[in-house]
Amino acid sequence: MLGIERREFITLLGGAAAFIPPSAWAQQSPLPLIGVLNAASAKSTASSYEAFRAALRQFGYIEGRNIRIEYRYADGFLDRLPALAEEVVRLNPSVIVSGPLPANLAVRKATATIPIVMSTGADPVGFGLVQSLSRPGGNVTGLANFAEELASKQLDVIRELLPRLARVAALVNVENPLHVPQLREMQAAAAKASLALVHFDYRVPADLEPAFTEFVQAKADALLVPPDTTFSSNVGRIVELAAKARLPATYGDRRAVESGGLLSYGPNVVENYRRSAVYVDQILKGAKPADLPVEQPTKIELVINIKTAKALGLEIPPTLLARADEVVE
Repeated sequence: MLGIERREFITLLGGAAAFIPPSAWAQQSPLPLIGVLNAASAKSTASSYEAFRAALRQFGYIEGRNIRIEYRYADGFLDRLPALAEEVVRLNPSVIVSGPLPANLAVRKATATIPIVMSTGADPVGFGLVQSLSRPGGNVTGLANFAEELASKQLDVIRELLPRLARVAALVNVENPLHVPQLREMQAAAAKASLALVHFDYRVPADLEPAFTEFVQAKADALLVPPDTTFSSNVGRIVELAAKARLPATYGDRRAVESGGLLSYGPNVVENYRRSAVYVDQILKGAKPADLPVEQPTKIELVINIKTAKALGLEIPPTLLARADEVVE
């Protein structure tokens, strides 16, 4: 008889399945997916995600073996974030890792159920992302910084470098909601120090050249570049223009100094991304974002580029060098 009865076929199929090794079944089942949304570019955040993946490996997660990671970048164009956030949510990941603030806001608007880990971002309470730092209460947790509070300390550093400082320039990204409180902080800090503040409202990359032209015409003595994902994506151009204008510039991210900027004063963003892997691990093991307190940086770093200082004809005071966490030669 050439045919096989249905009952016999099912019995044979079940017997064959018993001999399939568990590893083969694991390969057929989908791996947990981590969705990543970043407002900056892949290039400007490369070191951050290298640190993130290295930390995941310490927890036993290896991309392509037992987890998958899908990355989406806005390349500094904040208007792209809503569509990218929706795209990440449609992938139905187990957890979404986002940063900084504009990306956090976009992905939170796109989902109220998928766990979200902020890799970095300012004032999550003030912007309504969490109920409190100690008890987030929703689907968002992770790491926050206090970028909006750094301006006065950055001014103190630049004044120590330039005792005769009288006029300070500042780039302000009007598309970034964080820059409203940042500008207020810069204005208050400048007024307290009896300094004139000249700010330029940035909207698109083509604004950078006119901004520096305006700073030179205003005879600015120094430049503040506040933390901003768009500025991070264009940091090479900003550093180049600052050098051409001979403007001593201070940044909120050490990666700007590594790219040739003069100095930075702010939290170690790469360390934030490394720490975000801790949250991902806990969530993949069943923890709820609502119960995981939001962390803030415990240390602010001062990084100085000596080569850039020499190119500007500046001598770094010994007291400032002594306080530096790192000196780039």
